[in-house]
Amino acid sequence: MLEILQSGGTRTVAELARRLDVDERTVRRYAEHLLDLDIPIRSVRGRYGGYRLAPGYRMPPLMLTDEEALAVLLGLVAGRRAGLITTAVAAAESAVAKVRRVLPEALGRRLDALLETADFTAPARRTLSAEAEVLLTVAEAARDRRPVGIAYLAGHGSASKRVVHPYGVVAHSGRWYLTGFDSASGEVRTFRVDRISSAEARAGTFEPPDGFDPAERVLTALAETPHRHDVSVRIEATPEQVRAVFPPSVAVLEPDGDGVRARIRAQRLDWIPPLLAALDRPFVIERPGELRDLVSALAGRLAERAREG
Repeated sequence: MLEILQSGGTRTVAELARRLDVDERTVRRYAEHLLDLDIPIRSVRGRYGGYRLAPGYRMPPLMLTDEEALAVLLGLVAGRRAGLITTAVAAAESAVAKVRRVLPEALGRRLDALLETADFTAPARRTLSAEAEVLLTVAEAARDRRPVGIAYLAGHGSASKRVVHPYGVVAHSGRWYLTGFDSASGEVRTFRVDRISSAEARAGTFEPPDGFDPAERVLTALAETPHRHDVSVRIEATPEQVRAVFPPSVAVLEPDGDGVRARIRAQRLDWIPPLLAALDRPFVIERPGELRDLVSALAGRLAERAREG
C-alpha cells in the first residue's frame, strides 16, 4: 500500500482494495498501521476521497514493523555472538547501525533499550575468518546442485584443490561446514568453510543421494574425527537414553544386544566419567584402560563425599 501511495495522488479505498486484493476494511487497517509507523498518511473525504501521502514525504530505504525490526536486529546480534557471521565485526556493527537509523524514533528507542540491557547465558564465540563470498558461493551451488571447485587448507596444513558436489551447508557450534561428494577422495566429506580460501561454481549438475541429511552427516563426521583417544563403551540403555548425554557430535552409536556401543574420539578423557555417571545405566568400558581408572577415581570421590554428608 505504501508503494502505491508513493507513486503520488489520492487513491480511493476501493482502488486500493482492488490492487491489494483485500477488502476495504483491511485497507483502513493498513492505513492505521502506517500511521503507527509515523508515516504521514492523509485521509481525504468526499466522493473521490481515499488516502494519500503528505506532500514532500519520501519513503526511507527500509521499512519494518516492530516485530520485523526486532527479528533483524536480534538476528544480527545473536549471529555475531554465535560466531556465525562470516564478515568482519565492523560489517555486522555497521549493518545494525544502518537498520537502527531508518527506524521510527519511538521504535528505535525501545529496541535500544533491549540491546543495551539484554544479556546471554552462552559466552560469545570468536568470529571466524570465512569470507562471506565463499559461504554464499557454496550455498548457491548446493541449492542449484552444481559442482563447485574449492581450494582447501586441511587442519594439518596440507593445501589442495578439489571439486565437490555440495549437498548442504550446515552451521554447528559457531562454525559453518560444507558437506558433499569429494572428487579427490571419491567419498562424502565434510569441510570447514573457514578453511576454504576460494570457491567457484563449475558447469554441470548432480543429484544428491535420496534421504541425505546434511546436518546429520556433519555431526557424524565430527564424531568420527581422529583424536588422541579411541573410546568404546557398551551401555545397557536405549539410543534415546544415551543421546540425552552423548549427542551425535560426540558419540557414534552401534546396536549391541540389549543396548548400544558408544564410540567416542576425544583429546581428553576427564569429561567422560561424569557423563557416564549422569547416564546412570550399567556399562562396560572396552577401551582405553585409562578411562576405567578415571571412572574408579570418580566413584571413590563420590562415595567419600556421600559418607562425609
